[in-house]
Amino acid sequence: MLNNQDLSRCNTFGLPCVAQTLFRFEQVSQLSALSAAIKEYAQHRVLGGGSNVIMHPDLPGLTIQVANKGIRLLCEHENFWLVEAGAGEVWHDFVAYTLEQGWYGLENLALIPGTVGAAPVQNIGAYGLELEQRVHSVLAWNLLEGALYEFSAEECEFSYRDSMFKRAQPGTWLIVAVRFRLPRQWQPLLQYPDLRDHVSLQSAPTAQAVFDAVCEVRRTKLPDPAKVGNAGSFFKNPVVQAEQYAVLRTQHPNVVAYAQADGRYKLAAGWLIDQAGWKGREAGAVAMHPRQALVMTNCGGAVLEDVLNLAQQIQSDVQQKFGVQLEQEPVLYA
Repeated sequence: MLNNQDLSRCNTFGLPCVAQTLFRFEQVSQLSALSAAIKEYAQHRVLGGGSNVIMHPDLPGLTIQVANKGIRLLCEHENFWLVEAGAGEVWHDFVAYTLEQGWYGLENLALIPGTVGAAPVQNIGAYGLELEQRVHSVLAWNLLEGALYEFSAEECEFSYRDSMFKRAQPGTWLIVAVRFRLPRQWQPLLQYPDLRDHVSLQSAPTAQAVFDAVCEVRRTKLPDPAKVGNAGSFFKNPVVQAEQYAVLRTQHPNVVAYAQADGRYKLAAGWLIDQAGWKGREAGAVAMHPRQALVMTNCGGAVLEDVLNLAQQIQSDVQQKFGVQLEQEPVLYA
C-alpha cells in the first residue's frame, strides 16, 4: 500500500487529487488481504480507469485501484464463444483483441474509455448495443463479506447506464472479471445513422469494418481524454413518459428522441444542452465541447468546484427551458 498518492493522472478529467492510501489490486490472491485491510479505514472506494469519475482533491481512507489483467477463452460452443477478461484490462484494447481472435460482437462499443471491470457497473452502451446484451456473468468480490460471487446477466439487474453494482452501497463490490457471450452467428448492428450511412458499411460490412467506423465516428465527435481532459458524456440521456414527450414535441418540433420498447422516449441530452445555449460555451476553467454538447472538458487547471458549478447551471437551464431534469453520469469520488 502507498500513502499520499497523486491521482491527477488517474482520472481522465485531470482534476487534482491525492489519495491518503492506495492499494493496487493485481492478483486474485490479494482479495482476502484487501478485505482485511479495509477494516482499518473509515472509508474505502474502488477505482478503475478513472474515465467516469469526478475526483475530490483529497480522498481519505483507502482507494483500491483495479489493475488485474488476463483474457482467456473459457468455452467454444456451437452458438457462441465464452470469453473472460480481468477487470483491469483496458476496455478498448480488449475489444480490439476479441476481433483479432475472431470473437465478434463488441465492435459497436469500441473506443469507450475505461476498464473491463467498470463496464458492467455503468452498463456501457453505444451505437445500438448495450453491454448487457453480451454479458454472460460477472465475478465480483464482496469487500465487506470477503466472499466471491458470480452473477448472471439477469442477476446484475442491468438497465440504462445502471446495474446492481452501481446501486449498491459504494465500496461493497470489487469486480474481478467479466465473462462475455459472443455470438458465432454474427450480424452487424447498424441502426444508428452514423453507422447506417457510413460509406465503408454499405456492402457486406465485416466486424472489423464496423469497429473501424465506430472509432472514426467517435474520434470525429468526441475529444480524446489523453489530449483534452474530460469524463465522457457528463449527463445521461433522460427517459420520459410518452405524454411528456408529446408535449415537448408540440413545443419543440425538432426535439431529438428515440422510442423505447416500454413506450417511453429517450431524449438526446446533447440536443437539450445545445438548445439551452451551452454547446461550446466556457465557464472559467471548464467548457462544454463545441462538437459534442454532452461532454464537459477541462480547459486547463480546472478544480472540482468548477465542474460542479457548471453542471448545476446546465441542469437549471435545461429544467427551466424543457421541464426535464438532467442526471449527472460521472460518479463523484469524495
